[in-house]
Amino acid sequence: MTAADLSIALPEILLAVFAMAALMAGAFGGQDRSAPLILWATVGAFLFLAAIIATGPGETQTAFNGMFVDDAFSRFAKILILLSASVVLLMGQDFMTRRNLLRFEYPILVALAVLGMMVMVSAADLIALYMGLELQSLALYVIAAIRRDSVRSTEAGLKYFVLGALASGLLLYGASLTYGFAGTTQFAGILSTIAEGEMPLGLMFGLAFLLAGLAFKISAVPFHMWTPDVYEGAPTPVTAFFATAPKVAAMALLARLVFDAFGTVPGDWGQIVAFLAVASMFVGSVAAIRQTDIKRLMAYSSIAHMGYALVGLAAGTATGVQAMLIYMAIYVTMNIGVFAFILCMSRDGRPVTEIESLNLYASREPTRALALMVLLISLAGMPPFLGFWAKYAVIVAAVQAGMVWLAVAAVIASVIGLYYYLRIVYLMYFGQEQRAGLDAGMPVLHSALLLASAVIMVVGVVNLFGVEGFAAVAAETLVR
Repeated sequence: MTAADLSIALPEILLAVFAMAALMAGAFGGQDRSAPLILWATVGAFLFLAAIIATGPGETQTAFNGMFVDDAFSRFAKILILLSASVVLLMGQDFMTRRNLLRFEYPILVALAVLGMMVMVSAADLIALYMGLELQSLALYVIAAIRRDSVRSTEAGLKYFVLGALASGLLLYGASLTYGFAGTTQFAGILSTIAEGEMPLGLMFGLAFLLAGLAFKISAVPFHMWTPDVYEGAPTPVTAFFATAPKVAAMALLARLVFDAFGTVPGDWGQIVAFLAVASMFVGSVAAIRQTDIKRLMAYSSIAHMGYALVGLAAGTATGVQAMLIYMAIYVTMNIGVFAFILCMSRDGRPVTEIESLNLYASREPTRALALMVLLISLAGMPPFLGFWAKYAVIVAAVQAGMVWLAVAAVIASVIGLYYYLRIVYLMYFGQEQRAGLDAGMPVLHSALLLASAVIMVVGVVNLFGVEGFAAVAAETLVR
């Protein structure tokens, strides 16, 4: 370990030190009374680190004997992770405070999970990959069950832990097979063993198990069974966090693994990724149709959207990676806006998540209903909103890679998904009158996030606020 190594990994080191200092401050400084201060400090730390990463050196650097890489791809993912985590923490504070759930451990666990995500997206070695993944997972297991007095929340945390342990076992088995046949855990070393474009059967099995373990983290079918129960059982701010930053980290790690360690045989892993994409798109779209709880609906929506993002990755090209990164950025923005609204769904001061409660909501809150409608239509992928161009980008990447069948499957699944999004819009504008609707009013922050997300879906079609160029540089760095 040298000073150069520490300099390259400075954001991760600073976040680790901050998390430990915040833990000590919370434990010895009044515990839950200090929770709001720790939360705001965590948000400030996230934004500070995002600024450091954005203004850092542009060249690719490696540290710790090649186990850790800092390049444009990792910086794109880290900035997106840090920004989304900070926004979700802020918009969940009011919800957690009103329900006596804001404990000092909550922002610290989020910080540790984000630290794991940052290590994940910079991992260039199977050991670093596993360390980052488990640091993220262990923090998320606790956050999912943070509402200790709720049987449903405890059940969600236990399901996530048990299935997560199974996924970790699959990933470890795949890593051991890969190491056994490649003789190294570093991605560059693994890539050199298949430089001729032919992968040994043992490495193929190792890759399959590695992809299975990572598919669990992005809730891709058939490793999605935990998602609806955890989304429904966890507190809504935790659900919002699960739906944003961890998805970006897992998708970036998946891209890093397949390109850096197996980039010379895209035809082999592309088939597996394409299968995960098709299964996720259709299962997510069809299963969401019968949902009556909006959090479960968003869970199946996330499954489908991860399928669309995987379409870009399955293309195996720089254009596909760029499309995937753009898709994830737009997906996170849409989810932040939708969850800003869901966090404020209440009746007589109690949280409500039934979709039926949105009947004729537009007659009481026309502006917010319009903003939510824009976000839902964008999630559905209808033009002219930004969500349409996100899907268009991954479909074009698939067509250019000769995977027309995958592009057609994405279009069909998107058409199926229109139903459950438009059903909510129909209820808001043409539903049945009910005696007790949702409580009026919304905190200023939530209202601003809802409206800002909707505006971005409209205005962003002009130039994507520069995200497209950043994503292109990140993709070219990864796909060499």
